[in-house]
Amino acid sequence: MRHLRARRTAAVAAALAITLTAAAAAPAWAANPPGVASVGSADFTKDGKRVLVPALAACAVDDAPTGSSEPVVASGVRFGAGSSSCVREVVDPAGGTTRTRSEAVGRDFELSALVAAGGPRLRVGSWRISCSATDRGTDSAWELGGMSGFADLPAQLPANYAHEVKSRSGVVLAVVTFSEVVLPDPNDGSMSVSLARFRFTPESHLSGEVVLGAAACSPTP
Repeated sequence: MRHLRARRTAAVAAALAITLTAAAAAPAWAANPPGVASVGSADFTKDGKRVLVPALAACAVDDAPTGSSEPVVASGVRFGAGSSSCVREVVDPAGGTTRTRSEAVGRDFELSALVAAGGPRLRVGSWRISCSATDRGTDSAWELGGMSGFADLPAQLPANYAHEVKSRSGVVLAVVTFSEVVLPDPNDGSMSVSLARFRFTPESHLSGEVVLGAAACSPTP
C-alpha cells in the first residue's frame, strides 16, 4: 500500500509520502470536492470513432455514498466489475469535527487499443484507490496487483511516475502516469488522485485518455 498526504501544516517529504504547507492567503473553500471516487473512465478516438466510458461506479460523500458497476467492454478497453464508497463520519459531535473516506475498488482491467499499432496488451488484475480527509489534511493510498504488459516497471511506484508504453519497434505509443496526484495552487490541503492515467501519443493513431481509478477529497470542517 502506497500513501501520499497533503496537510495544512509544516512541509515534510519522504519516498512515498508528501506533506505541503497551505498558503496563508488560501481561500476558505477547497479546490477539490469533499470526497468522490470512481472505478475509472475512458474518452479517446480509435479508427476515427469516439470511445466513451463515463465515470463508473461514482460516489460522493454528500449525495451518493456507494456506487457499483458491472463489467464494461468498449472498443479497445475493458473494465471489470467495480464498486466505490464515500462516507462521512462525525468524530466530535460537540465540536462538529468530521472525517471522510472515498474509495474505489476494481478488477480485470484491460487496454487492448494499442495492439493494432504493435503495442502490448495492458492488464491490471486488481486495484484499490482511496482519498481520506480530516480537519488536518488529506491522505491518499493505492495498491495494484496482477499487472502484465508493462515492461520494466520499478518495484516501487512513486507518485506521478511516468511509464512509456512502446511498440515492438521501440516507438512510444502512450505514457501511463501511475499514482497521479494533483494539488491545488495555492495549496489548501485537498488533492485529486488517479491510480493510472493513460495518455496516447500521435504515433499510436489514437487520441485521448483512459483513467483507471480516481478519487478526490478536501480537509473536513
